Amino acid sequence: MKIHEYQAKEVFGRYGVPVPVGAVCTTSQEVIDYAVKLGKAIVVKAQVHAGGRGKAGGVKIAKTVEDAQLAADAILGMDIKGFTVKKVLCEPAIDIKDEYYLGVVQDRALQTNTVIVSAAGGIDIEQVAEETPEKIAKHPIDPITGFQTWHAWDVAKRGGLPPAAIPGAVKTLRGLVAAYLASDANMAEVNPLVLTVGGEIIAADGKMVIDDNALYRQQALQGYHEGSDEDEIEAEAHRQDIQYVKLDGNVGVIGNGAGLVMTTLDEVTRAGGKAANFLDIGGGAKAELVRNSLEIVMMNPRVKSVFFNIFGGITRGDEVAKGILQAYDQLNLKLPIVIRLAGTMADEGRRLLEGSPLIPAATMQEAARKAVELAG
Repeated sequence: MKIHEYQAKEVFGRYGVPVPVGAVCTTSQEVIDYAVKLGKAIVVKAQVHAGGRGKAGGVKIAKTVEDAQLAADAILGMDIKGFTVKKVLCEPAIDIKDEYYLGVVQDRALQTNTVIVSAAGGIDIEQVAEETPEKIAKHPIDPITGFQTWHAWDVAKRGGLPPAAIPGAVKTLRGLVAAYLASDANMAEVNPLVLTVGGEIIAADGKMVIDDNALYRQQALQGYHEGSDEDEIEAEAHRQDIQYVKLDGNVGVIGNGAGLVMTTLDEVTRAGGKAANFLDIGGGAKAELVRNSLEIVMMNPRVKSVFFNIFGGITRGDEVAKGILQAYDQLNLKLPIVIRLAGTMADEGRRLLEGSPLIPAATMQEAARKAVELAG
């Protein structure tokens, strides 16, 4: 679950990360009132779940009340990568001397949480990693010893931070790691961490992603979820408890089991195509879930063919076949659907599909080729 910058800063502040005191505004008048109350330059920042806000014009500095109104009028309602800006975060403008990057992420290669520090703040860490990897320092967090103060000093130095910034960066890192672990996050970052002209350290921006699977024990954070800020199809899938992630291809993919679906995406790519989505119906899926999942996939207008890849264990092939046939009839589908059934009750499922316009395939590779070809 992604949360907004102002929400991430609320969490960070509870753990000692130095964050500005700002206000969330939903109208131009609220922005004007904040600017009048503060009596000095402010920054107005769009609150959407999308990167590149600054490049899109979603971050503006307002030196006067008139500038604040112009900034609010320009940002509220604007579209940033498909998201409509409905609220802005207003904060005091910062007199910046230098910018740095601090982050905590899950490192799947090392199978541990890892702290990342770089003196090259203010730009995407992926760009830094690609162009100047020597500017990035990492510290894997040992689950036994944890993240100690001397660890923070070490990684801050190796990350290239100057002596004037290190004490504040160490405090911020300790708070950032504490917030990350306590919130069951899989990503938390401050970019940029700012050293002001006056020598202060301030987290000028904040991002956080919470593990969806841990939300049941993060009651305080569940209130941060805003379905209106999700992709429309992903939001509907979430409401139906369907494991769906929208991608940018044109081959719809449905399988049972995350590993099988990931492999299916790879096979589509190997066949020269691009998957439109990830959708896992899980184990023991019944006909109704299969039908609903197909309906979710078909909500994406970019989908030109659908590839069902089912290996029956708990999931029965005949139930999958029934769900596909129900959906095909009820939804009046016109797109080609390629089906590979194997495992439990697969023969029975294939018999149910005989005589239908659905396209069978004996292997996953054959099914991938057919789905890609039919998608054009």
